[in-house]
Amino acid sequence: TDRWYEAHLHISEYSRQIYGHSGKAWAHVIYGGVDATKFCPAPRDAATSGRAALFVGRLLAHKGVNDLVEAAPSDLPVTIVGRPYDDTFSSDLRRLAIGKNVIFREGFTDEELVAAYQQALCVVLPSVYRSTYGDHSKVPELLGQTLLEGMACGVPVICTAVASMPEVVEDGVTGFIVPPNDPAALRARLMWLVAHPKDAAKMGDAGRRRVLSRFTWEGVVERCLAIYDGHALRVSIPVTMA
Repeated sequence: TDRWYEAHLHISEYSRQIYGHSGKAWAHVIYGGVDATKFCPAPRDAATSGRAALFVGRLLAHKGVNDLVEAAPSDLPVTIVGRPYDDTFSSDLRRLAIGKNVIFREGFTDEELVAAYQQALCVVLPSVYRSTYGDHSKVPELLGQTLLEGMACGVPVICTAVASMPEVVEDGVTGFIVPPNDPAALRARLMWLVAHPKDAAKMGDAGRRRVLSRFTWEGVVERCLAIYDGHALRVSIPVTMA
């Protein structure tokens, strides 16, 4: 269908790649945005103790939530916000959470969700290509919206080196990128954030700046308009004369 269009707009380089458009002059990346007024930092003390590692998203196996639960030490709070879509996976998550400080929530209001981001130790998106059941997902993430929302709220983020997410997170600056299917590596980064509250706060600040410079909806609109302006759209509109 490529010949039907003057150009394609992708929300990540990964999207452009998997659609076979890498290197095509007519395939552009506009990224996605976040409402940086709604998702914004709130006053918080410098301590990281007692803060929860936060996951927000659908409870599906390719999201790798099981790796987060497995990675969390028993004394680290973990809040999992999302709707269960698979009974088996949901049951397995709750089994893994036995003896740990893990809370499952669904049905958050917008205000509650923003508050959860603002007070989190970090936002974690541990998506995987290969799930715990051996199933493969070619496109586990096309961008990583919850990472953007967490960064906009001024908290560090942790993601896996999967799909588009390394385009969002700057490793060691706005958070960490860890290998997929590796709870030990994820645990090490969680504990680093707990042990280094000042550095964690700097990462949160850097994440907010990255969102403002690259991932606002205003920026997305500007990139779209520039691309539209650069393409002479050849549209044939039939005209009926009275």
